[in-house]
Amino acid sequence: MKTTLEQAGIFPTLSVGEVARRSGVPVSTLHFYETKGLISSSRTQGNQRRYARDVLRRVAFIRVAQRVGIALSDIEAALATLPATAAPGREDWERLSSAWRADLDERMAQLKKLRDTLDDCIGCGCLSIDRCRLRNPFDKLATKGPGPQRLWVGRQGTD
Repeated sequence: MKTTLEQAGIFPTLSVGEVARRSGVPVSTLHFYETKGLISSSRTQGNQRRYARDVLRRVAFIRVAQRVGIALSDIEAALATLPATAAPGREDWERLSSAWRADLDERMAQLKKLRDTLDDCIGCGCLSIDRCRLRNPFDKLATKGPGPQRLWVGRQGTD
């Protein structure tokens, strides 16, 4: 429902195309965000979507959170703590991002560990050395000696 200021043209609403152009987000993504309840619109008498200007900040908030790896469900929960038409401000971002910090720190530690583990086997070519815990975590075939152990099954009478 339009306020008197919107009706007077002081705070005009934006079409979905205008929001897409200004935010850099495809129209289909805006529709998706709306179905998830992340943003909201009103409808004109011709049933066209109209967005309040604060939706641009909400979309920016969603995109930044996604860019740093926050799941959409977590973004949805965070935005649910704000009024549906409120544009998140600096204080909101600080409060909400601090809740995500521990998860991000944990994921960064896992990625660093993965990176450091990859350094051991990049370029080795065999991917079954005893140190490679990515491709062959328990190196079960190493106990049977070198060579193509799976091809020898049955030929040597061993499993």
